[in-house]
Amino acid sequence: MFNIKSLHAREILDSRGFPTVEAELCLNSGAKALASVPSGASTGTYEALELRDQDSTRYMGKGVQAAVNNVCKVIAPSVIGKSFADQAALDHFLLSQDGTANKSKLGANAILAVSLAFAKACALEKQVPLYQHLSEISSNKLSMPVPMMNILNGGAHADNNVDVQEFMIMPVGAENWNQALQMGVEIYHALKHVLREGKLMTGVGDEGGFAPNLSSNQEALDKIMSAIERAGLVAGKDVFLALDVAANELFNDNKYYLASDNKQLSATQLIDMYESWVQTYPILSIEDALQESDFSGWQEITERLGSKIQLVGDDVFVTNPTRLKQGIEKQIANAILIKLNQIGTLTETLETIALAKNAHYQTIISHRSGETEESFIADLSVGVGAMQIKTGAPARTDRIVKYNQLTRIYEQSKAVYAGKHSFTKWLHK
Repeated sequence: MFNIKSLHAREILDSRGFPTVEAELCLNSGAKALASVPSGASTGTYEALELRDQDSTRYMGKGVQAAVNNVCKVIAPSVIGKSFADQAALDHFLLSQDGTANKSKLGANAILAVSLAFAKACALEKQVPLYQHLSEISSNKLSMPVPMMNILNGGAHADNNVDVQEFMIMPVGAENWNQALQMGVEIYHALKHVLREGKLMTGVGDEGGFAPNLSSNQEALDKIMSAIERAGLVAGKDVFLALDVAANELFNDNKYYLASDNKQLSATQLIDMYESWVQTYPILSIEDALQESDFSGWQEITERLGSKIQLVGDDVFVTNPTRLKQGIEKQIANAILIKLNQIGTLTETLETIALAKNAHYQTIISHRSGETEESFIADLSVGVGAMQIKTGAPARTDRIVKYNQLTRIYEQSKAVYAGKHSFTKWLHK
């Protein structure tokens, strides 16, 4: 049993300079933990509600004082002095307090901050690393994830003319975590030189990736291929490419608009384009290739490309077990992106991961574009044995803190790097 002695919350700033919620929870044992909540820029319609104040006189309406007050004045009085058997007991209590389907009463940001702080405090009380605690409560084996490094930003994550939101590299061919990190970092710096040589801007987007204006989306792929070669690595052997299209942002009136390519495409035409890219470049994964409600498009791309590459559902699933069950039944995608704040509690997140694994969907633990110095997802990715993690470019402290924590975990745990083992099915095609 874990008895809560105190609980407090405050408004802090995220990586974009907007407020978010931080909770501070202390158990009777003296174990004390802080946890903060991220925020997304491109969000799915079915995500749990992030409670914002909508007060235009503070932070352009993005303040979170209401969520903070819900922690301090609603949640805290009801949990202080109470004992909870485990994480699920606390989270189910929080859900009952909110009582809404999308956590609109208390706010997913308020609930999640408490849920994560409790998990961290419990690990401290047990005197085990957080990743080990998460492994134990989820019944998963430890594994070091493949980093999906977002090294070139577009879409809602950058003020440039590139439509695709994230161009990522995946050092699948690395032998261990340290080598994977080194590969990714060296490609990132090589890309900076490639862009400079082309007299392109090297400013970065929300997730630390470079954000130049380019003549087309395909030019971004070409620049990254040049960077991989410049780093002395082999694309399609050492390193593969991945995309997050964030197709919700491109969809209007049943068409997909690619401004940088000057194209207006149907779902089938967009899938034709993806297929040509997969044939031309060593692309191993595409996330949110279609709009969240375009189920016929999702079924078509899964039928055409699902045996060749990883097709990741983010906005279409939003870390929600009900949405994922629908996807499994409709046979769409073969992987799911896991974002804690999309669902709002650690327990529901672990339930979604378990459902995905049982259906043989790959799981990718992900940050958001608005992050903090919180490193919880690093421990989560290892603890639940996720095959991959998305946590941005190897730049900006809000991203680096996750990579550094993964390095510490690898040194301590000696967990096996997922690497080639994760992608045997597709690498042998």
